[in-house]
Amino acid sequence: MPGNRAVIYKGPGDVAVETIDYPGLELKDGPGVNPANVGRQIPHGAILKVVASNICGSDQHMVRGRTTAPPGLALGHEITGEVAEVGRDVEFIKVGDLVSVPFNIACGRCVNCKEGKTGVCLNVNPDRPGSAYGYVDMGGWVGGQAEYALVPYADWNLLKFPDKDRALEKIRDLAMLSDIFPTGYHGAVTAGVGTGSAVYVAGAGPVGLAAATSAFLLGAAVVIVADLQKERLEQARSFGCETIDVSEGDPKDQIERILGVPEVDCAIDAVGFEAHGHGTDARSERPATVLNTVMDVTAAGGAVGIPGLYVTGDPGAADEAAKTGSLSIRLGLGWAKSLSFTTGQCPVMRYNRQLMQAILHDRTQIARNVNATVIPLDQAPQGYADFDKGAARKYVLDPHGLIK
Repeated sequence: MPGNRAVIYKGPGDVAVETIDYPGLELKDGPGVNPANVGRQIPHGAILKVVASNICGSDQHMVRGRTTAPPGLALGHEITGEVAEVGRDVEFIKVGDLVSVPFNIACGRCVNCKEGKTGVCLNVNPDRPGSAYGYVDMGGWVGGQAEYALVPYADWNLLKFPDKDRALEKIRDLAMLSDIFPTGYHGAVTAGVGTGSAVYVAGAGPVGLAAATSAFLLGAAVVIVADLQKERLEQARSFGCETIDVSEGDPKDQIERILGVPEVDCAIDAVGFEAHGHGTDARSERPATVLNTVMDVTAAGGAVGIPGLYVTGDPGAADEAAKTGSLSIRLGLGWAKSLSFTTGQCPVMRYNRQLMQAILHDRTQIARNVNATVIPLDQAPQGYADFDKGAARKYVLDPHGLIK
């Protein structure tokens, strides 16, 4: 049986590549595993040889110490792999298949899964609805920034690529299907982006760039991306976005200079709870800033998609209220403008097959737009450090050297 090297959260600001157990078809005790999940049998699961596993901004929240993640947690929820083993109850997925893994684990059996709400499955996490690999308070499913990973309910969760050789040629793009591309697309869809839309995207990290890519795919006329990092804004401009440096002042004024009016049709919050202020407050954390801004700049009757992460526990928050996810948002403004809001995990399975087709048929260049950068598993700690400094890259870990 092969070993299994994985990226481990050691404590705030510290990750390391260490050897953990090779996955089996049973959920064992370990850091972050809910006791009610220990010993859970997975005859419906598959073990994957990981081809690609990406570093996500959501992982960075844990690594910065901004969640209650326990030391020893194996990280990684963006997984693409080759099936190495299947359980006795797996009927359709076969050994050798190349597959994408939705980051949200779903059973396919509960009422939410049957209604397509796979981000809030009721049966995989005893703590609350919804689950994910290698993430705090998500039931303890082992992360996939590793050589091998276990996926439960394989027939339901796994998206098989129809042509393995063709898929390997586009693996940098297809690796984005596990999370950020569907998540960005979900943000754009729930914001109501359509033909001719003027769209504001807060945040030029990978999810923000994926949301901007998705907005163009949905027919947007203008996509305005806002951020503090000049390198990230340059990356957004590289595929046709207008940009705003929020350190230079109120986004509303800058939107007016671009569009002639100080508002957009719809907006997407791709920043989340570690938001900073604007203008002179740009270097200070202001967790409600983005939510208030997107309400301010969105036209009455419009919609806001919120794929940016907000948490119920933030030990590093600037004030006591924010430590429990309580933010000073201007809900009255949103109500007065009749705005619609959509929050929560993206239900990846709602979009991943369609986005796979868009990639395979050259309708989108998501890897180029997010600047996908492949590194070996051993370089994961450096990748985390560079990403934390604001590198305009989406780091893709290649545990077995399979990405050409």
